[in-house]
Amino acid sequence: MSPKRSSLGELPGQRRLAVVLAAAIGLWIGAQAMAGRVARAADADAPATTAATADQAVQRGLAYLAGRQHDDGSYGEGPYRGNVAVTAFVSRAMMAAGGKPGAGQYGDKLTRSVDYLLRLAQPSGLIASKEPRENGPMYGHAFALGFLAQCQKASPRADVRETMVKAVEVIVKSQNRDGGWRYQPRPLDADLSVTVTQLSGLLAARDAGIDVPEATITQAVAYVKKSQNQDGGFRYLIQGGTSGFARSAAAVAVLFRAAGQGGPEARKGLDYLLTFPPSAGIGQPELFYFYGHYYAAQSLSHAGQEAWDRWYPAVRDGLLALQHKDGSWPDAASVDLGTAMVCLTLQTKPVAAAESAQ
Repeated sequence: MSPKRSSLGELPGQRRLAVVLAAAIGLWIGAQAMAGRVARAADADAPATTAATADQAVQRGLAYLAGRQHDDGSYGEGPYRGNVAVTAFVSRAMMAAGGKPGAGQYGDKLTRSVDYLLRLAQPSGLIASKEPRENGPMYGHAFALGFLAQCQKASPRADVRETMVKAVEVIVKSQNRDGGWRYQPRPLDADLSVTVTQLSGLLAARDAGIDVPEATITQAVAYVKKSQNQDGGFRYLIQGGTSGFARSAAAVAVLFRAAGQGGPEARKGLDYLLTFPPSAGIGQPELFYFYGHYYAAQSLSHAGQEAWDRWYPAVRDGLLALQHKDGSWPDAASVDLGTAMVCLTLQTKPVAAAESAQ
């Protein structure tokens, strides 16, 4: 039976089961990754893992995803069929490989995904499936906004811009008094995971030329910073709690995105993330395995070349060891989501290298 991981942060209805299964699944999948690395090292004919083999793995993953698109332009299966977040992540993985709507290898598929998300935009501006199975719509809403922002920068469309403006309004109006957000578009309680996604979506929209109130950004950044513990990691609720790898990686990534150098909180958060050595941490009992490394790659890309060179190859090798023959990666929520997150992780470059390549 294939190993499975979950990637969508704090998924409603699954947290109690997560507590029971997280350690066992995390350690098992880590053992599989380590076994894969050992097997390759023992095989004299096995080529060394290089950037080229990672690129090949990404292309296989994207080819797998391309064959998974539904007629309506969406992705996902089972209870996640047509899921907004899954569709946005798959599409972003294709864009990271150089595609854009209407052009390139995945141009037609990206256009169909854009049209699908636009059709889901409700009169209120919320981008969400009308099906009751989609819990926590603010997750998908923010991920969809981020993807549409990328599309608007690459291939501007009036209908995309109009949808983005209303989507931003939904986020602005639902920010609570502490500066954060929760699963539903209501300004009540908040948590770090949802807040990071909303802040990321707003920053992407702003980069695409959409007006975003500066006060909304400032308050959101303050919420993220207030969620940091003394050890440098970040807790799920601002009221208190323990640090966690995945949510800390997400927090650090958005702080760097919001403030350039990230500030002292981001740097302290980086120090916390670096206490998880990738050679051992690849098997840490972390439920949100691909989700964590997706954000960790973004965070560690700011840590400097030396730290990146220590961290990335081990994570890369661990992820490559988990790829299935059909090009996919396993995930408890959706194989499409897991595959897309790994493709995005493997395509991440250290900031200095990315800037010099521009």
